[in-house]
Amino acid sequence: MPPSILWLCRDFRFRDNAALAAAAKAGPVLPVFLIDAALRAQGAASRWRLQRALLAFDAELRRRHGAAVLVLEGEPEAILPALAARIGAQTVHRNDWPEPATLAAQQRLGRALAGTPARLVLHPGHLLAHPRALRTGSGGAYRVFTPFARALRAIGPDRPVAETARLAPLADPPQGLAPDRLELAPDLHRGRAVLERHALPAGEAAALARLGAFLDRAADYAAQRDRPDLAATSGLSEHLAMGEIGPRDLWAMASARAQADAAAGAGIAAFLTELIWREFAWHLLVEFPRLAQRPWRPEWADFPWQGDGAALTRWRRAETGIALVDAGLREMRVTGRMHNRVRMVAASWLTKHLLADWRLGLAHFADSLTDWDPAANAMNWQWVAGCGPDAAPFFRIFNPERQAAQFDPQGRYRRRWLLGWQGAKGEEARAYLDSLPPGWEVARAWQDRATPGGLAQGRARALKAHAAFRRQAPGP
Repeated sequence: MPPSILWLCRDFRFRDNAALAAAAKAGPVLPVFLIDAALRAQGAASRWRLQRALLAFDAELRRRHGAAVLVLEGEPEAILPALAARIGAQTVHRNDWPEPATLAAQQRLGRALAGTPARLVLHPGHLLAHPRALRTGSGGAYRVFTPFARALRAIGPDRPVAETARLAPLADPPQGLAPDRLELAPDLHRGRAVLERHALPAGEAAALARLGAFLDRAADYAAQRDRPDLAATSGLSEHLAMGEIGPRDLWAMASARAQADAAAGAGIAAFLTELIWREFAWHLLVEFPRLAQRPWRPEWADFPWQGDGAALTRWRRAETGIALVDAGLREMRVTGRMHNRVRMVAASWLTKHLLADWRLGLAHFADSLTDWDPAANAMNWQWVAGCGPDAAPFFRIFNPERQAAQFDPQGRYRRRWLLGWQGAKGEEARAYLDSLPPGWEVARAWQDRATPGGLAQGRARALKAHAAFRRQAPGP
């Protein structure tokens, strides 16, 4: 039978991998990973993490099936048709990743393959259900989370695909770039060594182990998930972002545990709700591809957001003087991750107290997060800013001191990341200084710059700007 090309993207797993299963069933398989313009445009931290996912998958592919990933540099429409002709492939299998630049690349490839013996075949797997399966009574996309979640639970996620038992590698495959010699993130500067010290294990096996450990303690998830000082969350965001575990498989395994363990049921139900939030973000991105560039609510296009400046620079450098905000931004710099509750507080401080454009914060997160997810990042920033779908009202302004008192009551999280805060001097607090690129001048010990009444003044300023904006906005 003719060979197939398995075009890898963010699907570095063997379980519930529909494209891999289809390619393996058809005949010899050549797995291919492309370094293209869309990948180069992604943030440095996510590119660094993706390289680790690729290395783990390639090593496991060699161990299981004696095959290797062919890594090439260039655009899909230029490389894959020629590669298909060279090896005699009639099919290019690809799992969906409905990110706008990727969808555009798939369309260009489809046009390039027209008139050739080869064709592009797309398979589901990045989402729990296809966006066409979840429509409102009028046929449109859901714009509010609660009815969306209700509809998804009613139809249930798609079933995971059975794991492939045997994959026949292509005999005498072409030679490409060595995965262990790639440099996908040369712009990480000094941050690379720090990220490597604090990195979570990559790969599908690590994802499954992390899921198992989380399910063992899931009974406490609902009550503790907002506590950044506790290890209460699953820690699976990187694995989901890289496709080292699929959402359908994750849903099935978590649901099975909930049925077998009544004590964990409420915690797992809350966890699955968060997985639906991820799904909601992706369905929104499919419906509105400019979610990262334009406000979902068009009237917000004229809101007088502040541009780049000294206040934004202090926020980026985690020197706002607000302890919880700076702790989260330093955690992200050191580990590539940030607790979700703290993300909301940091985003609220930027968009409400500083009135900075949400897209500036979105770009900083996109460059800094190892678990960067284009849909969730865009939806969450718009949600906090108040201009997105099902968004928090603009007047809902997080008070970082109250948030810290409620969710970090003993200050463990802040001491972990702020060198000098209440005498903190641990390795992780020091690691932030080690991660800084040339030109970032920050105080060695963290400094509290909060002024008496400053939080109230910032809130009042935000509400005043919003009130003026509403008065000037055109009526319906």
